[in-house]
Amino acid sequence: MSVLSGKKILLGITGGIAAYKTAGLVRLLIKAGAEVQVIMTPASHQFVTPYTLSTLAKRPVYTEFFHAEEGGTWNNHVELALWADVMLVAPATANVLAKMANGLCDNLLLAVYMSAKCPVYIAPAMDLDMYVHPSTAKNLTTLTSYNHVIIPAEEGELASGLIGRGRMAEPETIVSTLEASFTQDLPLQGKKVLITAGPTYEPIDPVRFIGNHSSGKMGYDIAKEVAKQGGEVVLVSGPTNQKIEDAHVEVVHVLSALDMYEACHRYFDQVDVVVAAAAVADYRPKEIATQKIKKNAEEFTITMDKNPDILASLGAIKKHQYLVGFALETENEVEHAKQKITKKKLDLIVLNSLNDTGAGFGKPTNKVTFIDAAFTVEPMDLKSKEEVAQDIVNKIIQHYE
Repeated sequence: MSVLSGKKILLGITGGIAAYKTAGLVRLLIKAGAEVQVIMTPASHQFVTPYTLSTLAKRPVYTEFFHAEEGGTWNNHVELALWADVMLVAPATANVLAKMANGLCDNLLLAVYMSAKCPVYIAPAMDLDMYVHPSTAKNLTTLTSYNHVIIPAEEGELASGLIGRGRMAEPETIVSTLEASFTQDLPLQGKKVLITAGPTYEPIDPVRFIGNHSSGKMGYDIAKEVAKQGGEVVLVSGPTNQKIEDAHVEVVHVLSALDMYEACHRYFDQVDVVVAAAAVADYRPKEIATQKIKKNAEEFTITMDKNPDILASLGAIKKHQYLVGFALETENEVEHAKQKITKKKLDLIVLNSLNDTGAGFGKPTNKVTFIDAAFTVEPMDLKSKEEVAQDIVNKIIQHYE
């Protein structure tokens, strides 16, 4: 899935022949997972219909400040501007470029632009003589000085029949430019992170297993946040209902602790960071029955073997890797967590206590305490697991600053 997934994009369409391309542009943005809000100038309706674009974007298209047919409902330009992660004006005619560069504000699109605090991308489109006119060059220079990104017009046959520069960049080029903007200069760009998530299932027979109540949500939320910050993720996941679709996340599905051990060691040399968020079973049945065990005896005993400690085994061979572990404790929490830091050669441990209200398995929230290798203790407030994931990833980012 594209890095544009979940991004909110304001698409401003102005009155040039290139507006016909915006149907394809909206389709590509929606396919990439973006939310698209289209704002059109009145003149652009001559080249593409609002109905077409609203159908593709799956939301109303706005042109005027008020909906007269809806009793004067106001399209709030400030709210529209604040909603967006990025604003794209495509096509941007010479007329609209001049207005944007000089602060003219005579329609809804320009009012939204004047209110925008997000990055602004501009794809000019006009005839050759207009594109090379000194006033256009000056306006583009002015808009660049506003830290806006100009997506250069392309060469080709123009509506006038001339051959030259002035064609709006193709929709694929515009989408690629936006995708690049969301990956460049991100703090974890170039870093590869191994994350474990979910429970492990230790089989007893073909139909029974020993497991735990881990949902896997914490590990999946961390993976999403790492990808959001530019990192590449290998997510080693035990059985879980959690889903993730991101081009920067490779999911490796495993079942047992031994499966997870093998997968982690397979990828360990390739990664910079390990976040061991999985709830790995400490023991596994010594023998696994090949047939379903019948309910005959009044008592049933299972002999267990100890599973390898995945994180300790990685700590023993780590070179440059930054290791983050989790500790779920019920008593003497901080002391037990410190012992794990030393024993497993961790750089950071995320301590959970089942004594804290709102923490533990199966809850949307968590309350953690960070303890680093210097035994600095940093208690955190009760937060959603998404916010806890952000805090954990921020700790990783701080390590590389």
